[in-house]
Amino acid sequence: MNKLSSGHGYSRRASIKCGVASAILWPSCLTATAAAREELSFVVVTDTHLGYRDKDSAAKLWQKTAAEINQSPGEFVLHLGDIVDGGREEQYPIYLESRQLIKKPVHEIGGNHDPDDLFQKYIRTELSTVVDGGWLRSLLVNNARRDSHDGFLSAEQLKWLETQCEQAERDDCFINICMHVPAHPNRHPDRGWYVKPENGKNEFEDLLRRFQHRIVAVMHGHFHNGIRGWNDRHGVHEICFPSALYNLNRGLEEKSAPGFNPLEFRAGYTLVTIRDGAMKLQYKPTGADLSVAKEWQFGKAI
Repeated sequence: MNKLSSGHGYSRRASIKCGVASAILWPSCLTATAAAREELSFVVVTDTHLGYRDKDSAAKLWQKTAAEINQSPGEFVLHLGDIVDGGREEQYPIYLESRQLIKKPVHEIGGNHDPDDLFQKYIRTELSTVVDGGWLRSLLVNNARRDSHDGFLSAEQLKWLETQCEQAERDDCFINICMHVPAHPNRHPDRGWYVKPENGKNEFEDLLRRFQHRIVAVMHGHFHNGIRGWNDRHGVHEICFPSALYNLNRGLEEKSAPGFNPLEFRAGYTLVTIRDGAMKLQYKPTGADLSVAKEWQFGKAI
């Protein structure tokens, strides 16, 4: 991966301690004044894919993951899409039953495996919504379609995002944008799935530029590559989070792909903690053996 010089927005140091992979990021919008905000923590989970290959293994793993999330720190939970696999309607009640194990608010967005009508029937009437978590306002936008792996942002969605960003600024809130499909351009050896120019890429990048002083992160699922991220657009961290069902090592570190991709690919969830101007990601593999102790600098063991 690319080497960093001082002053860039993230540390290339990551670690696994007690079964938890972690990375420290430094969002450029969290200045000295912003860093004085109180500590905030929340959980990110994604790509549970209940019904995968018409087996009950994904549902069983989700039940186990939900029970662990309930015991973890974090004030709320963001699920970044692909709740079920292949639009299997019968899996939504199963998902919701295990979701009840989590005694903290859970907020979902749909993925390309979640038909809009079923999401609205079982999860929430609004496809896009706002989640207030103290001083951080999360904007959840459904940018996925069932017939494509790419992302799509309509003029209406872009206007909604602009309006919400303007309101967050008036309310002195920082912003976390959540969409299933990444907006950041990526090509081989990455997936090559993102919001293309004809589908709102340029307009979204202009939004990042205009509100870079407010946007802490843009968060996604979809990739199944563990923690995969970039921060080369206006100092904003754009992060794909690990699937709770399965992840693949695409050798991005070895192939010097742009951005970062710590070498942890077990199924799990992520605890996000923002404190003193830094954003810490702790990747917790579900049911992990807590005896592991290892450190590296984003792909280089030390």
